[in-house]
Parts: sequence; structure tokens; C-alpha cells
Amino acid sequence: MQSHGPLRIEVFIEQMFQQNGLLVWCDGGRDCWIVDPGFPPQCDRIVQSVQQRELTPAALLLTHCHVDHIAGNKTVRAAFPAVPIWAPRAEREFLTDAEVNLSAQMGLPVTSPPADRLLAPRESLTLSDLSFDVLDVAGHSPGGLAYYCAAAGVAIVGDALFAGGIGRVDFPGSSGARLIGNIRKHLLSLPDDTIVYSGHGPTTTIGRERRSNPFLTGQIDPDEL
Repeated sequence: MQSHGPLRIEVFIEQMFQQNGLLVWCDGGRDCWIVDPGFPPQCDRIVQSVQQRELTPAALLLTHCHVDHIAGNKTVRAAFPAVPIWAPRAEREFLTDAEVNLSAQMGLPVTSPPADRLLAPRESLTLSDLSFDVLDVAGHSPGGLAYYCAAAGVAIVGDALFAGGIGRVDFPGSSGARLIGNIRKHLLSLPDDTIVYSGHGPTTTIGRERRSNPFLTGQIDPDEL
């Protein structure tokens, strides 16, 4: 568990895709977000942590809707039937269509309950007393979103930006140019000391990626991979 001022974040790594699911809450508060729950047993561990910490899920929040980030939705909803699913507006159909969310192609068809709330860039979300800006980071997927809390200095970015890398852009609906453009406009505009929680791999900072990420320094063109 990591602390960022009043914000608390626990990371759970899914073994097959090395995907990061998150449990997010505020010190002294009961409400929490479950972010991008993946395949079992990761999603089961997230549920157990919520229960052990005596938290109340206010939302199942998705950065994007590829299979490895939604595979635990049914498990979470079974444990917490009242939890609403908040998903990117542009990826609404991914939740209920195994072809679109890429799971059918892997022989692991996965579907999710539909979204209860559809999110778009420039919205604002609130968890306890903290405000999060919804940022456009589409490019890896057609509607990818990041969630930035200025008060805590944290950005939850899904598969847009990694430590030393960016999300794949060879999927249907992906665009390297769009992804790089959104990273530059909406993520690199954040303070250098902003902690970045990615959908895979370790945390990083905006400043570190600005200085050394080869996709952002021009050393690698994602569309040529």
C-alpha cells in the first residue's frame, strides 16, 4: 500500500498479463474505487482487501476496456452487487462484446455487465474529499482515460504510459499518433513529480518519462514497431 497525502493505493498484479488492478481510497474514509480488476485470483484478492479494510466500493472504475482490465468485473459485482461500473464512453460496447474487447481472439471469451456510468474527458470525479480530473489518453484503445488527482500528485493512466514505454498501438482502434499526442497534451502537461500508476509494470513519474522515455524523446516511432 502506498500513501500520497491522504490518498491510499494498493496494487494487485495479475499473473497472466502482469496487469495492475488498483484499490484506491482516502485515509479516514470508507468509500473506495476498484480500478481495472483483472483475471482471478487478482480480482479475488482485491475483493478480500476491500472486505478486510472494511471499505465500501463507490465505483468499479475502468481506464479502458480491453480484456485484461475488465476480466474481474463479474467477480467484483458478485461480491458487491450495488457497485456501479464506470467506463469510458467510447468503449461502451467493449464490456459486452468478447470480439471487441479482444478476449475471443485469445480463446478466453470475457464479457462484463454493462456500464452504469459512461465517462468522457474533462469530467471531474470525487472520492471522499479528493477531486480527480478525467483526461483523454486514447490511442492504445479508442477511448482510454486517465484519472488525475492534483491534491495527491497521482495519475492513474491505464495502458497509455508505462515506465520507459507506451501502450501497444497494433490493436483495432489503436493509433500511435493519437496516443503520443494525448500523452504530450494531457500527461506531460502535469507536474514532473506526478506519480504515474500504469496498467502494467512499476510506478514512474511524469518527469522521468519526459526525460527518458524513448517514445517521447523521439527515439522510437510507435507506428513503426
